[in-house]
Amino acid sequence: MFPSSAKRVNKSFNEQPGSVPGAGGSARISASLGCDRVPESATLEPVRGRIIDWIFTLPFLLAFAGVLLVFDPPQRIARLFGQRPQEIVAASLQVMLVWAFRLAGTRIDVERSPAVMPRTPYLVVANHQSLFDVPILGSLLFSNFPKYVSKRELARWLPSISYNLRRGGNAIIDRGNRAQATHAIRALGEQVEARGVSAVIYPEGTRARRGELRSFKAAGVLALLDAAPGVAVLPVTIDESWRLLRHNLLPVPFGTRIRVRIGDPIVRREDEDRRAILAEVRQQIEKALASWR
Repeated sequence: MFPSSAKRVNKSFNEQPGSVPGAGGSARISASLGCDRVPESATLEPVRGRIIDWIFTLPFLLAFAGVLLVFDPPQRIARLFGQRPQEIVAASLQVMLVWAFRLAGTRIDVERSPAVMPRTPYLVVANHQSLFDVPILGSLLFSNFPKYVSKRELARWLPSISYNLRRGGNAIIDRGNRAQATHAIRALGEQVEARGVSAVIYPEGTRARRGELRSFKAAGVLALLDAAPGVAVLPVTIDESWRLLRHNLLPVPFGTRIRVRIGDPIVRREDEDRRAILAEVRQQIEKALASWR
């Protein structure tokens, strides 16, 4: 969801007597160098692509912001009637955010294991490329009601998103306070078992801004596995979502193709090696990324 630049040849020339620099002269120079002239259409292609990006960026941003503003009051009202009504509204919010991506020509190709069941709690362990990974997973796992491990900065000032993070049962962590972060993740794991919701954690700890898979930080995942020993682990791979933020939304690249693979759930055992589970998840993510690239 990029054009290549033409090579520039720097070389001095001796003009032929009587030759005039221009179309004929440049043609003779190109011929003498053994180079082909770059077609005019090739030089215009990057410009056309950038114009298309800008044309569709404005309606996308307006729609995306509009969805966030519209869904903020319903979440607050729904929360008055309990946690589950708010979760349904928040899940619908994420579906609508993904719908807004279509205005920028974004396609999402999904490979889902048939073993993944609706209305079933999972511990989702995924790689992380973009802020948009959250609504994508939220829409794909709608009935599993995923909760997220999120940095505390996102829990303020963002319509709909911040309220959902604060009041929707998510784990808000201070990345500079390991004890607080571990406690919040354990509380999320306990909620998964008690309420039948799912938890999403990104073990890289931050976004891979160019799509490369970073090293995994084990502490958070191990705390989550320890707090919910009876819940299956769901490996998820996402790729190319980083391109949506390649220019910080100005513009949004038109026609980005995002790929998501939701793998087979890993059933838990009493004698399991939790670090081995994390290693298996990483291996599956690496394999999926390699098969797409």
